[in-house]
Amino acid sequence: MRTCTFAMRIALAILTLAVAVAHADGPGEKLYNEFVETGQIYGDEAWQSYVRRLGERLLAQSKDAGKQYHFHVLDNSVVNAFATGDRYIFVNRGLIAFLRSEDELAAVVGHEIGHVVARHTRRQRTANIFGKGVGIVAAILTGAGNLYSVSDAATKAYVSGYGREMELEADRLGGEYLARAGYNPLAMIDVVQVLKDQELFAKRVERRPATYHGLFASHPKNDKRLHDAVAYAQNLLPETTTEPVADFWDLVDGLMYGDEAVMGRVIDGKYYHGGLRVVVEFPEQWTISNPQAAISATAPGGRETAYIEIGRHPWQKRQSPEKFLTQRLRRDDIVSGEAVEINGMEGYVGETSTEGSDAKLKMIGVLYRGKDVFLFTGAAGPKGDPETFRQDFLATMHALRNMTPEDAQLANERRIKVIVAEPDVTYADLARNTPIRRFPEETLRLMNAGHPHGEPRAGNYIKIVQ
Repeated sequence: MRTCTFAMRIALAILTLAVAVAHADGPGEKLYNEFVETGQIYGDEAWQSYVRRLGERLLAQSKDAGKQYHFHVLDNSVVNAFATGDRYIFVNRGLIAFLRSEDELAAVVGHEIGHVVARHTRRQRTANIFGKGVGIVAAILTGAGNLYSVSDAATKAYVSGYGREMELEADRLGGEYLARAGYNPLAMIDVVQVLKDQELFAKRVERRPATYHGLFASHPKNDKRLHDAVAYAQNLLPETTTEPVADFWDLVDGLMYGDEAVMGRVIDGKYYHGGLRVVVEFPEQWTISNPQAAISATAPGGRETAYIEIGRHPWQKRQSPEKFLTQRLRRDDIVSGEAVEINGMEGYVGETSTEGSDAKLKMIGVLYRGKDVFLFTGAAGPKGDPETFRQDFLATMHALRNMTPEDAQLANERRIKVIVAEPDVTYADLARNTPIRRFPEETLRLMNAGHPHGEPRAGNYIKIVQ
């Protein structure tokens, strides 16, 4: 009787543990929640529905058919897509902007499903990196300067991909899903070419390294094993034609392009940072500048009246905001202060000594948002009013918040427009009327699979940016 009871207890404990594990937040769910919190899910439900339905069509052709997958489009201009072991697949709108058909989009999604089905995230042990979130969200975004930094280890793990063998396996599986779902498996090779064009453009035009994490570094377009896998998949095409999920070109028309606010943008007294996904509003009539190291704002009378600066520091270890100031930054000039909570963010605000300066009041504050630490400093100068500055400083701290999809729409005005190419039109002609500032002709050519020397063909759909 004792043995039976003990066995039942063991069985119950195992069952309880299994249920707990099944309901535990996985790495993809954690990332998704953070993306939602910081406004990084692309705010166009038509695109979310399109990619979700496309993903489910492909999933139905895999051995994971019937399992719950999550497909999302990210509001991110980087050319990339990735998957996590708990069946979350994310596609950046930046990648979609360079694709040319539903078949190519299906190739991207099918490839990522292949990674999940083959359990590559577990074999590569990257789930641990995603789960801890040590800089991985920062690696997914873009930015520059001290205001925006990432963990080198997380970045390298994120961009390195799964290795040649795993990428080929994902290609083979993805090609099978494409064919069984009625898509042309040759689109897998077309996507490789899109990504290789990105690599060539980055190196020869922008003079920078490419960042696509998987296919990009794994094999060339003429890789025999890739062609063999795709050729095999062609034998699986159904006899009847499959209708597309939606009109790809109709949806691309109006897609947000690029990220004007990635380095910071000021609109009507509000500062939008697309890399950090934050918005902050300064006092009325203050002048806002955006150097790389910090956001700086000055009162109408200049720094002699008042100024506030906001900088970002990387997360190192868990400690209170007050200890961050006194121990991490070794600030020994804080004369008074208190812990605060602002917009769900833990923080601290206080006064610092004015000894040896002509300032009437100096203040310091810090806010924690996930792995980001925002440091506020400022002063009321000899011509300023201390109490007015105090209220302005506190109001600025309270105005810092996460960027929403609506904010992103406002801060990024550029949109893709689909047109029909007219006879004799060139990308140089189209570049004269585009808001793209850096390499406009080359970028339009890249967007339309014409890199490095192609030109539009009369009657074809082409993408421009307005």
